[in-house]
Amino acid sequence: MNKIIEQLTQRRSIRQFTGAEVKHDHLVTILQAGQQAPSSINGQQISLVITHNRERIARIAEIAGGQLQVATADMFITLVIDFNRTSMATEQSDLSHIIEQSAEGILTGAVDAGIMLNALQTAANSLGYGSTAIGGIRNNPQAMIDLLQLPEKTYPVAGMTLGVPDAKNKPQIKPRIPMASFAMCERYDSDIVRQGVEEYDQTLRCWWDQQDMPEQPSYKALVSGFYSRIYFPQVAETLEKQGFRFQDTLSESD
Repeated sequence: MNKIIEQLTQRRSIRQFTGAEVKHDHLVTILQAGQQAPSSINGQQISLVITHNRERIARIAEIAGGQLQVATADMFITLVIDFNRTSMATEQSDLSHIIEQSAEGILTGAVDAGIMLNALQTAANSLGYGSTAIGGIRNNPQAMIDLLQLPEKTYPVAGMTLGVPDAKNKPQIKPRIPMASFAMCERYDSDIVRQGVEEYDQTLRCWWDQQDMPEQPSYKALVSGFYSRIYFPQVAETLEKQGFRFQDTLSESD
């Protein structure tokens, strides 16, 4: 197994850090790796805001729901869907920029952010750093928008912690759903997916018990606890405030 495959298959979220600083040249390398990630139409509609200031990191931790893993990280990187940039390019071509008025726009931005997030984390891990993807900033997106002074046509879609891992508290690799219910041949099979849910529910339950953490939820309990409710209710309102007003319609010719 080569080093890249080994690193990807051994990936884990790091939530405890030593407090040591991320070296500046390493940060530059991580950012360069992230910037080289592919983006839709090469629009490069993702910007990053890197937060070093301890008080501001503490504020982000609060925004994200009081997450200690955020508060103790050396820095926090926010991934911003940035149609402000593409709007500048479009308007300089004497055309109106309207992609933020389409559902395709937010999908494009979210997909590009996810791709870049993986590139950033992979690069960080290769240099010995740890990180965790943080969606909790969408718990209070307006607070993030205000903190980072984000203009219209931008949105803080996700973030990541970055720091030196505490080797004494290195987490075990969490199991995944069965491969057969994850990667299907030729067509989607709901029966196989349903079977995978049952198997993984038991697998994850056993794994938590082996970690002496019986209070942690099984797969069914975890997913239903989130997806049976709108757990970040401010997203739609703040998207609209930022200029993301979906007006997708079919023309008569369609």
